[in-house]
Amino acid sequence: MSLPQPVPPSWKDLGKSANDLLAKDYPYNTTSLEVKTNTPSDVSFRVFGTNDKGVVNGDLEAKWANKPHGITVTQTWTTSNTLKTLVELENQLAKGLKIDVNTALQPEKGTRSTTVGGIYKQSGVHTRGVLDVFKGPTFTADTVLGRDGFLVGAEAAYNVTEGNVTRYAAALGYNAPEYAVTLHGLNNLKTFTASYYHKVSADVEAGAKAVYDSKATTGGVALEVGAKAYLDPAAFVKAKINNSGVLALGYTQSLRPGVKLGLGLAVDTQKLNDISPSGPSHRVGASFVFES
Repeated sequence: MSLPQPVPPSWKDLGKSANDLLAKDYPYNTTSLEVKTNTPSDVSFRVFGTNDKGVVNGDLEAKWANKPHGITVTQTWTTSNTLKTLVELENQLAKGLKIDVNTALQPEKGTRSTTVGGIYKQSGVHTRGVLDVFKGPTFTADTVLGRDGFLVGAEAAYNVTEGNVTRYAAALGYNAPEYAVTLHGLNNLKTFTASYYHKVSADVEAGAKAVYDSKATTGGVALEVGAKAYLDPAAFVKAKINNSGVLALGYTQSLRPGVKLGLGLAVDTQKLNDISPSGPSHRVGASFVFES
């Protein structure tokens, strides 16, 4: 008898290991501050703010979870005066089924959006459907099937009013304990990406991503490679470079339990004479996270 297959990753998480390696923990674009607190009554608060060239944006988020009944309610108020509400119900109507309703309202502009989604995951399958009530309406569905580490997935968006498919994509991948390979065909199979992730050892990770856009005017393939190394249990460094010559460095340090500092630097190696860190060629930034 064959062993039960694990639940594969969702469509949006295909290639996540490589994407996180190359995109996260590089705070060179902005300076950010994040504060997270939790209460004994299953209520958590999060304040997140960024300063991007003097423009400050922020979110105030409150989340309440009733774990025995699988209910989670998240409310967010942003500095752009957008009110967001997310209601999630998991494993109540059926095992492995999650229903969510996501709304956003801008009172000053009178704009609103509402999506209703469902996620179903079981051994070897992970599928999702989302209905955008006011945009279209548009129904988007994706499915990922997995067996013995091999993954195949597809996504499609359907405009209910016009009665046509507006977007489709497909992906193939293979996940092993030490490495993962993913191929995507996106934007109606006009953009192709290939990513690779390798856990070299307990302290070293490496990865790469290539993107080819058949509609791009510049042509060619965009390539990015990166690595992550733990200096000790409380600190790690990351580095990446792309074929445009931009080198990015990141350093993350846990100063104490619940306090984390991140520093980022991006340097255009083809414009080393531009020595201004805040100039168009080189960028620096930092992030601070406080969690209790």
